[in-house]
Amino acid sequence: MSTPGVLTFTQQAWEQVLAKVKRAVVYLDAACAESLHWGCGSSRLLEAVGNSACYLREFEPAAVAGGAEQPKAVFVLSCLLKGRTVETLRDIICRSHFQYCVVVTAVNHAVHLTANHVPPAAAAELEGQQPVFEQLEEKLCEWMGNMNYTAEVLHVPLLLACAAPHLALTPAFASLFPLLPQDVHILNRARSDKRRLGNLAEVDATTLTPELLLTIRCLVSGLSSLCEHLGVREECFAVGSLSRIIAADLANFAPAKNRRKTATGRASVVFVDRTLDLTGAVGHHGDNLVEKILSVLPQLPGHTNDVMVNMVELTALQAKEENQNMVAPGCLAQSNDPAAKALWEALLNTKHKEAVMEVRRHLVEAASRENLPIKMSMGRVTPGQLTSYIHLFKNNLKALGNHCGLLQLGLATVQTLKHPQTAKWDNFLAFERLLLQSIGESTMSVVLNQLLPMIKPSNQRTNDDYSPEELLVLLIYIYSVSGEFSVDKDLGEGEEKVKKALAQVFCEESELSPLLQKITGCDSSINLTFHKSRSAVDELFTSLRDIAGARSLMKQFKSVYVPGNHTHQVSRPHPSDHPLLILFVVGGVTVSEAKMIKDLVPSLKPGTQVIVLSTRLLKPTNIPELLFTTDRLHPDLGF
Repeated sequence: MSTPGVLTFTQQAWEQVLAKVKRAVVYLDAACAESLHWGCGSSRLLEAVGNSACYLREFEPAAVAGGAEQPKAVFVLSCLLKGRTVETLRDIICRSHFQYCVVVTAVNHAVHLTANHVPPAAAAELEGQQPVFEQLEEKLCEWMGNMNYTAEVLHVPLLLACAAPHLALTPAFASLFPLLPQDVHILNRARSDKRRLGNLAEVDATTLTPELLLTIRCLVSGLSSLCEHLGVREECFAVGSLSRIIAADLANFAPAKNRRKTATGRASVVFVDRTLDLTGAVGHHGDNLVEKILSVLPQLPGHTNDVMVNMVELTALQAKEENQNMVAPGCLAQSNDPAAKALWEALLNTKHKEAVMEVRRHLVEAASRENLPIKMSMGRVTPGQLTSYIHLFKNNLKALGNHCGLLQLGLATVQTLKHPQTAKWDNFLAFERLLLQSIGESTMSVVLNQLLPMIKPSNQRTNDDYSPEELLVLLIYIYSVSGEFSVDKDLGEGEEKVKKALAQVFCEESELSPLLQKITGCDSSINLTFHKSRSAVDELFTSLRDIAGARSLMKQFKSVYVPGNHTHQVSRPHPSDHPLLILFVVGGVTVSEAKMIKDLVPSLKPGTQVIVLSTRLLKPTNIPELLFTTDRLHPDLGF
C-alpha cells in the first residue's frame, strides 16, 4: 500500500468514479478532466468504460446527447449541483435515451446545504442524510422519463491535479486570486457608512460576497477530504487577508471538526496570498526548464497547467503550419508511463542545464533499448542533437509506442529551446536585475523613467522589444518588488508619462491580444479609443499601487527584496513542528518556488515532509490576467 499522499488521494478518488463508468457515456467538466489527465489519464477511464461505442464528452449545454444504444451516463463535475449546472444536466438528459444516470460532484453534501441556505443548526441535525442529493436523484429519473429508472448522486473529492508527489494544483479554483485594497471599496458599496471597512485587515467571511464565500467553502471541502485521506489533525495558519479567511473556514468547517476528533497524525496547513510576492511569479530568475516550457508553448485547450506539444515531426506530414492541427498534440502529463513520469519529475527538480542533459540521457537509453542506430555525442546538448535522437523513433511504430511519453517531453524541450521567446528570457532577467539595482539606489520615478523608452508602438518594435503584455509583466515586477513607497510630485509625473505611452501603444496595436481585449473591454483595435485605453490604464495602475502596498499591513515579511541580493522570493513561515507541512499558495505557484520549498523545509526541519498545493502553476503571463481581469469578488460558480 502506498504512503498516503496527494497522488494516492487523487487516484483513490478516481477509482470510485471508474467503478461507476462501465459501458457508460461519460461527461466531464474541464476541472475534473484536468484532474484525470494528471492523476491517471484518459486511457484509464476508457479502459474502465470498456465499450468502443461509448465516449468521453465535455460537460456543456451543447454536448452531444446519448443515443438509443447508450442507456447509461456518468457525469463527473467539479462544482456545486445548482443553477446552470443542473440546467445543463437536465438539457442533456432530456435529449438522450438514458435509463441509468450517475452524477459525481467534487463538492460534499455539507456545502450543498450551505449553498441552499440551510442554517448550520438544521444542517447538524441532518448528519448522515443527503436530502439535496436525494432530491436531484428524483429529478434525474423525471428527466429520463421514468421514475423506475436508476439515478445516483454521490460526492467524490476530485480536488487535485497532481503534477508531482510534492506538488498538486486545484483546477476548479484556478481563477481564485487574493483580494486587493480596491476590492474593499467595492465591498463598501453594499455597506452602510457606519459599517464601512477600513482596509483588508477588516475583511472577514461575513463581509465577502456570497459567491466568493461559497467558492472558499467548496475549496475547504476538498482540503478537508485530503486531510482525512492523510489521516491528520491539521492546524491552520495564514499569511495574507484571503488566506486568513480560508484558514479560518477550514478550522471551523463542521465536517472537519468531527474528523479531527479521531485523526492520529498531525499537520500544519499554511495558506499564503500570492499578492504578497508577485515578483516570484513574474520574474525570470527561476533556472528551470519546465518554467520555460510552460511560458513559451501554447496552453492545452481546456487546461490551466499543461501545454500543447507539436507532434508533427514524428509523422510523415511536412512540418507546415496548416498541418499542425491534423495531429493530436502531446503534453507534459504522463501519468501512465513510468519512464516519462520519472523524467518529468527530474525536470521539475533540476536546473535548466541538468534537465536538458537528463532529456538527452533518457532518449539515448530508450534508443539503445530499442536497438536504434544512435550516435553518441558528449558535451553541450543542442536542440539539433535532441531532434536527431527523436527522429530515430519516427519510422519504428513499436519503439514509438513504447516511448511515446518520453518523446513528448523530448519534443517539448526541443520546441522550447528553439522558441524565440526563450532567447528573450535572458533579456528579461538582465532588465529585472537592473531594476533591482535601481530600486535599491533610486526613487520609483527614476525606475519608471528607465522603463519609458521601452514602451514602443507595434510599428516600431523589433523581436527584441517588449510587447504590451510583456510591459505589464515588468510593471508588476517593479511595483511588487518595490513595496510601499511614498507618493511625490516626481512619481506622479513619472506614472503619468508611462500611463500615456502605454495607453497610446494599446490604441496602435494592429490586433488586440485576448488579454488586452479583457483589459480594455474592446474586442477590436478599431473600437479602442484613446479615452477607453486611458481609462483601462488608470485602472491598471490602481491595481499596481495595490500590490505595492500588499505587505503594508504585515508585521513581518514586509519585504521580498534585500538590497544587494538579486533573488529573494517567497517568505517562509514556521508555524510548528508537525511532521507534515502543507503549504497552499492562493493565486498560483511557480515550479521553481515549489522546488525551493521542497528542498528548503527538510533542510531547516529534518524529518519534515512538505506538500505544496496551489490554485495553478504560474508563468509570468498568467499574472496580468489574474490581476487585471479576474472578478475576485464574484467568481463564477455555474449558477
